[in-house]
Amino acid sequence: MSDAAPSRPWLLFAVTPPRRSTEPAEARRIAERTCARLRDLDLDALVIYDIDDESDRNPHERPFPYLPTLDPGDFAEEHLGSWDRPVIVYRSAGKHDPRALADWFAAQDARRVRTVLVGASSSDSAVRTTLPEAWRLRREHAPDLATGGVAIPERHASRGGEHERMRAKQAAGASFFVTQVVYDVGAAKSMVSDYHYACGDAGSTTVPVVFTLSVCGSERTLAFLEWLGVHVPTWMRNDLRHTDDPLATSYDQCVAIAEDLAQFCTRHRIPFGFNVESVSIRRAEIEASVRLAAHLRDRLGAGDGAQAAAASAASTPGQPRS
Repeated sequence: MSDAAPSRPWLLFAVTPPRRSTEPAEARRIAERTCARLRDLDLDALVIYDIDDESDRNPHERPFPYLPTLDPGDFAEEHLGSWDRPVIVYRSAGKHDPRALADWFAAQDARRVRTVLVGASSSDSAVRTTLPEAWRLRREHAPDLATGGVAIPERHASRGGEHERMRAKQAAGASFFVTQVVYDVGAAKSMVSDYHYACGDAGSTTVPVVFTLSVCGSERTLAFLEWLGVHVPTWMRNDLRHTDDPLATSYDQCVAIAEDLAQFCTRHRIPFGFNVESVSIRRAEIEASVRLAAHLRDRLGAGDGAQAAAASAASTPGQPRS
């Protein structure tokens, strides 16, 4: 664990690829609009999610139907050429054949691309590549590719041990973590605190933990977040359901969560950042996500100071960026 103060927090922005049925010309237009919307945010990276069905995680009906999307790696390579910052491409290991995944790793330019490896949504899922196997393939075929892991505060709150899962992923090659959407700030603080002190006890470094924030503009969006396993505290759910403007209320809640986590991580010298998620098709929610990212950039000092640290870590995965 480093005694130095962390560098400025990372600022990421996450989107989903267009639907698989999207024509190439329309996919290019979507990419161009995304780049234009985000270009002034001074992001450290643009995150492209790898969307999966995940119906095996929850027996209840999915609030939004699952619609297959373009492969995030293909979308980044074919349509985001004008994006001049790094991209972080999620890879849901279980969806991909080991040979295809190995080939994708080997083809990436580590100066521009990072990745996050995601495991199965439940222990009952049928998978083509296990998460440990995906980590092994990355080490063998792309040792310089900066790679992150997923951290889930809710799992830490309900079962404990998420900090040990993080340390195991770090040993496998994770040089940063991105959390599931955070609405329960206490669960997130407990997870990152246990991870921080476990690293200290083991004499290992604490790598950056990037907290995902997502504005919620309707009860249906709230229901989907909860279906995905995000814990929304009762008081927060009540506020969202009984306000005349749930989007504004959610925005204020996200700002408060970010400031609480920033203060906590700064005080404990834990390298951190924020990933603002924009997965809604509603224009109001997209615009609110962009405003949230701009607020975090201005309020918390996120920006290209962290990008330089991210770039240096691409050649030495696992090293602290503080």
